[in-house]
Amino acid sequence: MPLLFLKSYLPVAAAAGAFAAVGGAGYLLSQQHQQPLWARGGPQPDEAEAVELLERPPPRPTQLERLRGSTRDRPFDVLIVGGGATGSGCALDAVTRGLRTALVERDDFGSGTSSKSTKLVHGGVRYLEKAVFQADIRQLRLVYEALHERATMLALAPNLAAPRAILTPCYKWWEVPYYWAGLKAYDLVAGRANLISSRYVPPAEALDMVPTLATSHSDGSTLKGAVLYYDGYFDDARFNVALACTAAAAGGVVANYVDCKQLIKNQDGKVVGAVVQDRLGSEPPFEVYARVVLNTTGCFVDEVRHLSRPDALPIIQPSSGAHITLPAFYGGHTRNGIIIPKTKDGRVVFMLPFLDSVIAGTTDSKCHVTRNPVATRQEVDFILGELQDYLGIQVRPSDVLSVWSGIRPLAADPRAKDTQNTVRDHVIVEEGDGLLTASGGKWTTYRLMAQEAVDAVVATGRMPTNVKACRTTGIPLLGAGPEYSNTLAAQLAQDFGPLAAHIAPDAAAASLTPTAPTASFKTTSAAAAAATPPRVVIDAQTAEHLAQAYGTRAGRVLQTAQDRNLGGKLAAGHPFLEAEVVYCVRHEYCQTPDDFLARRTRLAFLDARAALRALPRVVELMAAELGWDSARRASMTSSAWSYLTTYLPPAAAAAAATAAARGGPGAGQPTAAPAS
Repeated sequence: MPLLFLKSYLPVAAAAGAFAAVGGAGYLLSQQHQQPLWARGGPQPDEAEAVELLERPPPRPTQLERLRGSTRDRPFDVLIVGGGATGSGCALDAVTRGLRTALVERDDFGSGTSSKSTKLVHGGVRYLEKAVFQADIRQLRLVYEALHERATMLALAPNLAAPRAILTPCYKWWEVPYYWAGLKAYDLVAGRANLISSRYVPPAEALDMVPTLATSHSDGSTLKGAVLYYDGYFDDARFNVALACTAAAAGGVVANYVDCKQLIKNQDGKVVGAVVQDRLGSEPPFEVYARVVLNTTGCFVDEVRHLSRPDALPIIQPSSGAHITLPAFYGGHTRNGIIIPKTKDGRVVFMLPFLDSVIAGTTDSKCHVTRNPVATRQEVDFILGELQDYLGIQVRPSDVLSVWSGIRPLAADPRAKDTQNTVRDHVIVEEGDGLLTASGGKWTTYRLMAQEAVDAVVATGRMPTNVKACRTTGIPLLGAGPEYSNTLAAQLAQDFGPLAAHIAPDAAAASLTPTAPTASFKTTSAAAAAATPPRVVIDAQTAEHLAQAYGTRAGRVLQTAQDRNLGGKLAAGHPFLEAEVVYCVRHEYCQTPDDFLARRTRLAFLDARAALRALPRVVELMAAELGWDSARRASMTSSAWSYLTTYLPPAAAAAAATAAARGGPGAGQPTAAPAS
């Protein structure tokens, strides 16, 4: 085997580079029909025209009333069904083109696959390898698109997405030039959109970057160094929520927990709307009309298609991907990750820092579509076993903090025996009844997929004549406007940290200048401060969390903490504040404890036991904000307990199930999480 690689690695870079260059040019030519409307003689983009965003997205009751206001004579231009990455991206694209846009989501924004990714903004290293060795132009197109969209995605929300260093450890001599060549080709395909050039790092530097890296492999080989490259990482669920909220602030009607029950057709058999129902209210279903209905429900797109055509052939091949969360010391408390490029069965596993923990995954296998997939013990054991070969510490199942599984909606031939070689491309299909479906793809290309889907909406000929060109490459998400700075976390720590508590109130107030990102925190005089609650004080970990999660809106969270005396932590060892519950209910369409613990914050993904411990206080705060009676509180608590236990490691999940069967916490009001 080494001799084979010796003969093949030298031409890899040249072959990959030539293939990338030729393929990239061919790609651009082949995509002529998919160019933006303005490039094909349509409306020209007006870069000078700024997109005006509301200071606060309209509250959910207002959005529901606007949904109910559509009629056959006054329909929305487009009704989007599904509020994951693609649907929310489509909503922002459509509304900023001037279309009357509505979006309904059966559960919460990003509650499905879009919150359960590997948290990478990437082109796909292994797809490029397959493109070269299998001469697959489809794989190359996907890498080319994704690498260029990667740069755009990082620019649209720098608080939620940033570059991440990733090491490819090499334990055999031929691996160094082989992986170096492949990652240099990766840089080449990215072109001007490349983040930082890849390079070889010797063993000592590799161990400095990831101190827990094994110096020797289980097969006896020793560390020869590593190839360092850069991709992006992001908080997928909060990015999704920010997309939906930005679409709402731009004038779109977005509503979570609104279920599409039926499609409405006119006398010609064309889809002209949908019958939907508010799942959180007691009102009967109501009709929403639109010139075009766009189906973006991820792995459930066939379910929506079958509402119109029960005999429609499926276009989705679902694939499960499981991940685990480990303490930060597994990565040596660094911000660097590693990739295991070849597992025992040919898959790829990442170990990446995420917030204050480390996540590892993923698996890739065919599965059945379910509303709430759960990672199996076999998947968890597979990931742990692969990590053990590459880490110098014992990998213990008892260290697992959380597990989760997502279903990728692969648009592929359902007769395929496995999904490892399936291209993560997207498809946009117009059915005979006029229903549009956009499916497949990957998180990194959500914006491009949304652009092409809205182009398809416009191409139906049912839209107004004054549709603008796509503008989403230049619209920062809420919290990431021009005033955002990478120094925001430091500013928050400086202004609201323990040292700031000793500053005179008038001096502390003066530190919040009108142009500072924290300016939304009200300033007070010394006399007024004497009559107010003690100034909220946060630690550095919380400052970093608030800056990352809320960007320029972090000051509003702190204002809520000050006004309501909600500066306490929700879970020991984690930075999440009680004030965030109230803020997310008021500003981010947070409707259930699941929404807050799994998607507005990521506590369920980071530490399932801590999420269960925080649940009673979260319910208490949400009940006060949303006016829940005792029955609603009990129902929400029970539902959230059942949901959050699916994130527990297998042993702890079994203990929780036993406790519930015996009438313990899982059967009523939870008071504590089970020990592993």
